[in-house]
Amino acid sequence: MSLYEPNSASPLPLSAVGWASNSSTCPKDFTLINLTLDGATANFVRGFGMKSGYYLCYSTNTAGGMVVSDIQVISDKEPIPHGYCFIPEYLDSKASVWKKKRVCVRIVPLGSVDTAVLDIKLTAKNKVALQHYTCLGDIHGYVLWCKKGHFSSPVPQAKPRSVSLDLRKLSLDQSAPRCLSGQVTPRSNIYGVSAMDGVPFTLHPRFEVPPSRAVPSNNLNNIRIKSVQDIENEYNYPFTVEESAASRTQTRTLLFPNKY
Repeated sequence: MSLYEPNSASPLPLSAVGWASNSSTCPKDFTLINLTLDGATANFVRGFGMKSGYYLCYSTNTAGGMVVSDIQVISDKEPIPHGYCFIPEYLDSKASVWKKKRVCVRIVPLGSVDTAVLDIKLTAKNKVALQHYTCLGDIHGYVLWCKKGHFSSPVPQAKPRSVSLDLRKLSLDQSAPRCLSGQVTPRSNIYGVSAMDGVPFTLHPRFEVPPSRAVPSNNLNNIRIKSVQDIENEYNYPFTVEESAASRTQTRTLLFPNKY
């Protein structure tokens, strides 16, 4: 039941340690230690007629942002060290933890330390030394060991998002307020949208040529390009009639001023 792999580049730190009666009371993100390192049952309640037991369990789920920086085993008469807390109990209603020895842990924020508890082991009370492990003490016939060291902070996983950028669903007519005159009022230019966006551009009907009146392309060859002199010669108008009429009117005005 080892959490620590010697060849692992990124060992996971423990985030919590607790007591559990069995696998059914053990939280889903915890692992129950039901066997010792030497293969014995790791039930701390041993005796004739005992129907309920309790086991150590641990978690490496750092989603809460906390890690176990240290573990201590103390007697029930010792005061709990400053900054430590007793491990929680996930037990059956009839079970109770043996109180002569207590396990307490120091829980700290994930980013405040670079070393933490990486592994815990249980052995029988023969005190066989485990290399690179620290002996924390014996509890009711078992010996608790812990492995401490550097760890790599887990990389936070980005949550997938379902974002729709379907611009076809954007309605400029609904988002643009209109005046009583029917004109579009200027809108906020937060996204670079002007008041003319969405206004359709169409040619006035008087300037549209119906298909039936379309000029054949072969008639374009018959178009004669005229010079300025050609236009003056063709459309020259001397205005002699108008000048004659104006002179007659002026003469009458001079001869008969009271009439005009």
